[in-house]
Amino acid sequence: MKKMLIPVMALAMACNSSQKTVAPTTETPQEVTPVTYANTITEGELKEMLYTFASDEFEGRDTGKEGQKKAAAYLRDHYIELGIPAAQSNGDYYQKVPLVKLSVPEGSFSFGNSNYTFGEQILAFRAPAKSQYEFSSIVYAGYGIDDAKYSDYTNLDVKGKLLLIKSGEPVNNDGTFVVTGTKEASKWSNQRQALRAKTMLAEEKGAAGVLFIESDNFGRYIQQFNYLKEHGGNMTVDGNQSDFFSCVINTELASKIYKTYTSTATSATISGKASLSFKSNNEEVDTENVVAFIKGSEKPNEYIVISAHLDHVGVDENGNVFNGADDDGSGSVAILEIAEAFRKAQLEGNGPKRSIVFLHVTGEERGLLGSEYYAQSPIFPLANTVANLNIDMIGRIDPERQGNRNYVYVIGADKLSTELHEISEQMNEKYCGIELDYKYNDDNDPNRFYYRSDHYNFAKHNVPAVFYFNGTHDDYHRISDTPDKINYDLLTNRSKLIFHTAWELANREKRIVADKAK
Repeated sequence: MKKMLIPVMALAMACNSSQKTVAPTTETPQEVTPVTYANTITEGELKEMLYTFASDEFEGRDTGKEGQKKAAAYLRDHYIELGIPAAQSNGDYYQKVPLVKLSVPEGSFSFGNSNYTFGEQILAFRAPAKSQYEFSSIVYAGYGIDDAKYSDYTNLDVKGKLLLIKSGEPVNNDGTFVVTGTKEASKWSNQRQALRAKTMLAEEKGAAGVLFIESDNFGRYIQQFNYLKEHGGNMTVDGNQSDFFSCVINTELASKIYKTYTSTATSATISGKASLSFKSNNEEVDTENVVAFIKGSEKPNEYIVISAHLDHVGVDENGNVFNGADDDGSGSVAILEIAEAFRKAQLEGNGPKRSIVFLHVTGEERGLLGSEYYAQSPIFPLANTVANLNIDMIGRIDPERQGNRNYVYVIGADKLSTELHEISEQMNEKYCGIELDYKYNDDNDPNRFYYRSDHYNFAKHNVPAVFYFNGTHDDYHRISDTPDKINYDLLTNRSKLIFHTAWELANREKRIVADKAK
């Protein structure tokens, strides 16, 4: 759904004005409107801040690295200068986020009288929470599929068991796949999806762990294992590791465990004791969210969270800095300008009725980790969080939108709250006249952008959320995403739209309702 909104001239001026209001004073304007404060958001200040925040000095802001620390300090110091307090009661702007950098574990698997060390015929990519597992037998569960047209789990008790499952999926005599009924395979044999889908299913069924037989691509898994052993891999929130484990094994080892696995379709119990041991090589990562807030004047215990991620992807092996000006320097400095606008209103006696939380999260590029931790350990209760407005890349133009540039992609506003969507539309029509493009809001969007930024960790907890996004471009995640490529007029207007939406959410009489909450 797309809607083109054409404003009258006065309203266009309200969002497009670059005139900078003087420093906040205690004098109250004769006529108080949000436009007064929205116009403190200017191209000049956004540009000045972004040229610093996305400079080489900040070294690509990789999570836990020195450049990310500099970025966090820059944000903290800005809030101190504005006189906006820390969100935490102890006065610390930093919310420590306990992350670990995952590395492949050391360990071994034994079955019968044979022992196999990780790295040859058996691979483990993550260490589970436990270090030792013992089993009296192994359960063969075929392809490890549970689907509408086919299931290996029918009448099969796998709770607490070690499962042996094979790659692929069943095929009819005519060459069609049983699950799809066509010549096209399903996710159960898609290399990018199958291992994760099958192991997640096994965990949901209550299995203790999985030995996954990789018949075609074990060599590629070996390469991945060796790379991660040398360089380390992704990160996760410390404490999120479960007792469940999964290992990839080759066909030679699979045949030693169960000779007839290639020709056997039905489940079976394989006699013989099995054990696995794991030694974690994970490393702790020192990183933090930066969180400031303005206390509401009438409803201080209800919160509007405005978020963006402060991290980017760092420096490559040749020393090239990934500046991340759009991703997500644009969102980071937008929040700073929005915060200044709310602070000026507060100093003039027109502060928001509800509290505004300015949340800069770490670890987004590593898997939305900073926002995941905030949702797990919120400074302010999620039950009292009215909405999340998340900003991730709002300074550029999608190549598909060249020539029709006055737009922003809006994702998620209607997923949980009808009112949030309506307010977003109303504020835009009243003040800004930007085209709100819902291209990526489609539930069937193959890019799955709704699941790929920090708002999703709020939406998972039924907090209405909207994600503002300009789309990807040729400089996305490249060293060429630099401040000189930013369209500062668009960054300014989009920031004003978000300010107006936050202003309305904070000052309306009743909080919005999550009428579509699951």
